[in-house]
Amino acid sequence: MNHTTKLFRVPADLCSPAEKVKWKGFVLESGFRLGRYHLTYTTYGRINARHDNVIWIFHALTANSVPHEWWDGLVGIGKLFDPEEYFIVCVNVPGSCYGSLGPLDIDVCTGQPFYHQFPLFTTRDIIRSFQPLRHYLGIKKIKLGIGGSLGGQQLLEWAIEEPELFENILPIATNAQHSPWGIAFNATQRMAIEADGTWKGSYPQAGLHGMKAARAIALLSYRSYEGYGISQPNNASQHHVPQSGESVGGAASYQRYQGEKLANRFNAFSYYNLSKTMDSHHVGRGREGNKKALAKIQANALVIGVQGDVLFPPEEQKFIADHIPQSRFELIDSHFGHDGFLLEFTQLEKIILQFLSQVSTRSIDRKISPHANASNA
Repeated sequence: MNHTTKLFRVPADLCSPAEKVKWKGFVLESGFRLGRYHLTYTTYGRINARHDNVIWIFHALTANSVPHEWWDGLVGIGKLFDPEEYFIVCVNVPGSCYGSLGPLDIDVCTGQPFYHQFPLFTTRDIIRSFQPLRHYLGIKKIKLGIGGSLGGQQLLEWAIEEPELFENILPIATNAQHSPWGIAFNATQRMAIEADGTWKGSYPQAGLHGMKAARAIALLSYRSYEGYGISQPNNASQHHVPQSGESVGGAASYQRYQGEKLANRFNAFSYYNLSKTMDSHHVGRGREGNKKALAKIQANALVIGVQGDVLFPPEEQKFIADHIPQSRFELIDSHFGHDGFLLEFTQLEKIILQFLSQVSTRSIDRKISPHANASNA
C-alpha cells in the first residue's frame, strides 16, 4: 500500500524563518531542555481541499508509525481507514526506536548516544512535540483521532491541550491516569531489565536479555486466562516428562518466543523509557484533576473498553466517557484481554461506523437547523 515515511526536524523544518528565530529549545515537563529533536512520521492519501479528511492514529508502546503493519484490519484500501478517502497520519513517539528521537541517538551536548541519560517524555510532552509537525503539514482540524493503550493516552492529552483541534476522538483500552496496578507491572518489567548484568553498559544491545523477561511479564497483563487457553493449550512436558524438567511447548515456549521476537526489533533503552512515559500519564496534572481536565474536551468521543482487559479495565474507560461532555462508552468482547484492541477488527469497525454515522447525522442537523436546540428548550 502506498504510504510515505519521512523525518521532521525541529527547529530545521519549522514553517517560517520567524519561528526558527524564536526557537529557544523544547522544554519537557521535567524542565529538561532539548536544543533540537526529530520525529519520524508516516502519511497515507492526501489532504482534501476542505482539509476535513484528516485521521491521526496514535500508536501503542512498541509499535511504529506505519499502522497498516500492526492494525491491518482497520487501515488500508477498502478498509475503515481508507487512504483513498482520508489523509492518515501516524507519528513514532520520541523515546522509541523507529526513527524519532530515542536513547540510541546522539546527545548534542556530549557527542555520545543518550543511552541511560535519555530524558523522560511524558504523554503530554509527546503530543506537544507533535504540534509543530501538525502546522508543517497544514492541518487545522483533525476529523478523527484514534489510539489504544499508550496511543489513547496521547490522544486524550492532545484533545485536552487543544480542544478545538479534534472533531471526533476514539480512545480505546486506555485511561486518564495510569493506575497503581499498571505502574506495578511497568516497575516489575524495569526490574527485570535492571537484573540483566549487561544493563549498565553503554551499547545498543545492553539489557536485551532482561527485556525479553520484561516482555514475558507484560504479556501476562496484555492477554488473559482464556486467551492462553485458546492459543497455547498444549504443553508437551505434561504428556512426556523430560529428564531436564523443562517446561516445553505451549505457553512456556510462547513466552520465550515473544521475548526473542521483541529483542529482534526493539532495544531495552526504549522499552525502559517508554514504560516510564506510561507511568507519568495523568491528564489532571496541573489542570485541577482528571474530571476537570476531561471536561475540557470538545470533540465527540467514542470511548471503547475491552471485556477481560486486566491492564486497562473497562471501568477506566467508563470514567473517561462519564466526564467528557459529548461522549459514549462501548465495550467489545475478547478472549485476548488488552490485546483485543489490536485484534478485534470486526467489532471495532462495526461500532466505529455506527458512531461516525451518528455524529455525521448530528452535524448535518446542526447545519440545517442551528437554532433547533434553543427553540425546543
